[in-house]
Amino acid sequence: MPSAVCHGHMGLMSKLLGSSSNSAEDYVELDVDDFEADAAAATVQIRFADISDKNDVIDIKDAVYDGDVVVADIIRHTTSDRTMEHIIDELKQVANEVGGDIVQKEDEQIIITPGGVGISRSKLGQ
Repeated sequence: MPSAVCHGHMGLMSKLLGSSSNSAEDYVELDVDDFEADAAAATVQIRFADISDKNDVIDIKDAVYDGDVVVADIIRHTTSDRTMEHIIDELKQVANEVGGDIVQKEDEQIIITPGGVGISRSKLGQ
């Protein structure tokens, strides 16, 4: 069975953007199993994490050192501002060490990237 990746992005984009009808038939249910094999072979994975205490930093560091992008949600009610400052400093250091990038989105999310992956500071279309 051919993977969905082969169909090219233009068809999908014109399907999503081009038609004004919102009938359910326009949307294809994505079966995760079809993608797992491809994702495992990917060189960069996007990983998701929650930061609620200092121990969470260890896994995030490991992932970034392994070359993955980490999107981490800050679980506010469990972290003091001091702890959070500390954690952010530590993560900035990691981004620095690997030549990656780090950005904080509002108050609830931090994105850390490995070397060679930058984060744009502006939104698309603006």
